[in-house]
Amino acid sequence: MDDELIDEAGIPRSRYTRLPGKGFFYPDSLDEERSERRAKEAIEGSDAVVIADGDADGLACAAMVREAYDAALDVADFEAAIAARLAEGDDDEDEEATDHDEDEEATDHDEDEEAADRGDDDALAGDTHEEDESDDPTDDAHTRSPVGLVAAGPYSLDTSLERVLAYADDDVDLFVCDLCPDDYEWIAEPLEALAEEAASVRWFDHHQWDEETAAAVRDLGVDLVIGESDEECTADVALRSLDHAFGDRWAELATVTRDHDLWIKEDPRSDDLADYSYWAGSEEYATVVGAYGADLPETVEAFVADRRVEKEARIDAAVDRAVTHEVGEWTVAVTYGRCSQNEVAEALREAGADAAVIVKPAGSASIRGSDGFRHAHEVAGRVNGGGHPQAAGCKPDIYDDMLDYAQHWTTEGQACKRVILAAFEAVAEEVAAAETGEENGE
Repeated sequence: MDDELIDEAGIPRSRYTRLPGKGFFYPDSLDEERSERRAKEAIEGSDAVVIADGDADGLACAAMVREAYDAALDVADFEAAIAARLAEGDDDEDEEATDHDEDEEATDHDEDEEAADRGDDDALAGDTHEEDESDDPTDDAHTRSPVGLVAAGPYSLDTSLERVLAYADDDVDLFVCDLCPDDYEWIAEPLEALAEEAASVRWFDHHQWDEETAAAVRDLGVDLVIGESDEECTADVALRSLDHAFGDRWAELATVTRDHDLWIKEDPRSDDLADYSYWAGSEEYATVVGAYGADLPETVEAFVADRRVEKEARIDAAVDRAVTHEVGEWTVAVTYGRCSQNEVAEALREAGADAAVIVKPAGSASIRGSDGFRHAHEVAGRVNGGGHPQAAGCKPDIYDDMLDYAQHWTTEGQACKRVILAAFEAVAEEVAAAETGEENGE
């Protein structure tokens, strides 16, 4: 493929935001090879391994585990690398950073779905598909800590567990953070083996678990701690579950992370953390928040501010494309494009929508609710996804080949929109029937 076809330089934003980023066109087979190699390097010889969602919540947990093991990396190297990127100008905004997650979707199906959609959005600076040929002192950061970090999403959780099983020492301590499996069966084999071989397996999460899945995991002897999904983020769960005397800085980090993860939006620092986790590699983010907590250093703040210029423009474009639909008693706003789905959803809610659907060029979609709509996970569950009542993600199983994707891009996701709206209609019928039954005393 001619590189110029996917190079955004000189192309109007109204056009390139309708297409996936460069990472989407990077072959999965090569992605898999690179991810396998990096996972092996991170896991081998480690005293402990953390499999964590690649967003601010999951990576805050990883930072806490490293703090408990006295295994944090030196933050100075990362700050120098960030300063160098700012000085040089980072032209690789749309490379997919597979360090976060090599899968296409929806990290725990909800807002964390950002982390698995990297090929569809801005990339994580300094962690592209290119081989490490620079003098960046953080290139091998994933190999340095005695607590290995494997960033994952719900669709790559089984693969991550298999890699730990393959490369970790038998007496390793394993932590799984901010990830909820859709079904026990597809993680059963590697998890059961790890429960037998590892010194300990601890799992911290705050999503809504199926009771049978949770019971099956606990029956293996796994220390599974699930927080209330509408009250705690996983960083809260890790903070109270780890046997370590964490200082006030860590409690504040959990509080600010929760502010964004639960969409409370009372602390402006939470947006900084969320954006930074989205644009930084997992090792970088875990190291920086481990050193500074919720108060990011000036270099990182400058980096985030620089990236937000493009982010805000994409948000405006997506909001302008939105079309509203009346489904049952709900007003559902549906839009398309490469954008930050949470901010787009908030703008659409402020404009009167009860629910917002953001369809991405890579084929996935984010579903966001409001106080008047708490069924996002039910809608997503009908189209190959799941999540929270007010934040969910999905990727409808409607893409068989590149022609389907070509139609997706040229029609701004019309097929995807149709199946999601049909799911809204089905859920609306169920809710109406349930309300009628309650009125009749059934």
